[in-house]
Amino acid sequence: MRAVLEARQKAAAAQVKELEAELERVRAALADAEEVHRCRVIGLEQYLEALAEEEASADVAGEAPRRKPVGPRRAVPHRRHASEVAELSPDYQALMAAAVDAGGDGLGARRAAVVLGWDSASASRVEGARARLKRLVERGWLVEAKPGRFTLPLSLPGQDAAGAGRPGGGS
Repeated sequence: MRAVLEARQKAAAAQVKELEAELERVRAALADAEEVHRCRVIGLEQYLEALAEEEASADVAGEAPRRKPVGPRRAVPHRRHASEVAELSPDYQALMAAAVDAGGDGLGARRAAVVLGWDSASASRVEGARARLKRLVERGWLVEAKPGRFTLPLSLPGQDAAGAGRPGGGS
């Protein structure tokens, strides 16, 4: 009887080792896939941003844009070229509203991922949200006073702080 139990124990231990090795392979594949996805999200946003800058420079030069963009744009206009938050895409409007709600504590990337309806447990989604927050900083809509904490600038020209994040101005 003892030999049977020992054999079963050894078989169970071998199965545990096999499953642990398989789990590590799956985790590594998941990490690789998340990194590829994050890079592609950032690449797409950079491409759309470059298109918007090209169109903006064509407008400044007096040329009419050759074609209208198809579908919703994710590119963020520079703050000096936009009169209100309503000119941002719905995702960026939601991030601005969340920054207003966060107040002086600032909005973090994990919370931003939740605001965007993304899985905040996914590293690639959190990094995608951080990239969007950084883009808002680059364009003058937000500031990053503390690392990883995004807040409204002291003043957004033409808006009060209470209505800055609300589509339509918050009146």
